[in-house]
Formats: sequence, structure tokens, C-alpha cells
Amino acid sequence: MARGADLFVVCKNCGSEVSPYVTECPYCGQRVRKRAPKIERGAQRPAEKPRRSRRSSSAPRLGRLRPGELPGLRTEGRPVVTIAIVAGAFLAYLAAVAGAFDPLNAIIFGKLDGEWWRIFTAPFVHLSGGGTIFAGGAYQFATMVAIGVFGTMLERRRGAVAVLVIAVLAGAGGMLAAASLDDFPIAAGSNGLALGLLCAWAVPNLLAWRRGDEWEGDLLGTAVMAAVLLLMPVAVDIADAVAGVTGAVVGLVIGLVLARLPARG
Repeated sequence: MARGADLFVVCKNCGSEVSPYVTECPYCGQRVRKRAPKIERGAQRPAEKPRRSRRSSSAPRLGRLRPGELPGLRTEGRPVVTIAIVAGAFLAYLAAVAGAFDPLNAIIFGKLDGEWWRIFTAPFVHLSGGGTIFAGGAYQFATMVAIGVFGTMLERRRGAVAVLVIAVLAGAGGMLAAASLDDFPIAAGSNGLALGLLCAWAVPNLLAWRRGDEWEGDLLGTAVMAAVLLLMPVAVDIADAVAGVTGAVVGLVIGLVLARLPARG
């Protein structure tokens, strides 16, 4: 029987060549030896093929998540622009309810007549002089939820500058369109701004859906929220339909531009 570094031994029963490290023949079951030989320390083991890692060596490795960070969603600081928009609208609402200023002096009420600054203040006001607190509160709640959700995700994906540009063009641009197209416009609130952020965020998912690829967001929930914002003028007088549609168009156009650029790392 072979010893030492022999590669195999021969079974006396069936004549098969078997490993020297087994005690029974795997072919006929005949006992080949009483016990397997010991492997000496330092003895060279048969070379093993290196296993290929499923992860490419060039693939980036994710580090430990930061406090408040979700898996798969890297954050670079707080969404400061989104927070500023929500905080500004909330403070304006409290000031209007407390009587600190007349909302009619900050919203679109008739033609601008040189008061161009109203297009920038109107998106933050959700009460008119004759509007009820309940209607204004419900209007603000719907718009702030949309801004908080989609503004935060868009700011983390594209940065603060992108959200600021969309907020100005969709919010103020929507109010400018309402003041220019309506005969006697009465417009206020953030429906155009919210729709701009929502549509800009949804564009990459819509493009993936059109290509038949997988998308990361909830398009059904997004569509429901968009419908609520677009139909808001039916229930609230100061929510202008022209401002809302203009904000949605601005968001879609900017979203298509951003979709051609690499996402923020």
C-alpha cells in the first residue's frame, strides 16, 4: 500500500484508485485502511482555485451609515433649502393668523402693477384676507407634505442648488403666469412649487418605467399626491390652477435636464 506523498492507493477488492486520505473505497465500500494518515504540519496542501468575489474589485464599498441615514440613500448634510421653505411658510402662516400682517399685501390680488415682489412672497402665504383658517391650514398641510417629501429626496439626490432653482422657477414662475394670464388673479400658496419638486423627482422613475426598467420610487403614491395638488383649486379659492400647472411643467423640464446629469454621490 502506498505511503507518504503518494497521490492514490489501489483498492484490493475492486482495483479502483482512491485517495490516500480515506478509509473506505467510495466505489465498492471495502475498507482500505483502519485510519486515515495524519497530515503533518507545514505540509503543502493541494492548491485551491481562488474564489471569485461576487462584488467587483472596482465596485465602491459602502461605509458605516451615518446617524439618521437610510440604507441605499447617502446624505450629505441636512436638506437646508427644503427645511427653509417649509419653515418660511409655517412662520408666514402663524404671522397671518396672529394678525401681524395682512395677507392681501403679500399674495397675487389683481394685476401686479409694478409690485413684482408679490410673485416671491405669494408662494409662502396660505391665507387670504377673507379665507378661513381651516381652508388655509388644509391647503398648507398638503403642499408642505409634498415639499417636505419630494424636496428632501431631490435635494439629497441633486443638491441644494437644484432645489433652490426649481423652487424659484416653479413657485415664483407659477405666480407670474397666474398674474399674467388671469383677468383678475387671486393666487397664493405653494401648489406650483410643490408640483415642481414632485415632477422633477418623478422624471427619472417615469423614464425607467417607459424603458421597462426597475424604478426606485412609488409612482402610484406620487400620482395620487400630484392629483391632490392639481385639484386643490377646486376646494381652495387662493390655490390657482395656472400656477399649479406651470409649476408642474417647470418641474418636468428641469427633471429631464437633471436626468442627463450624473446623480450626486
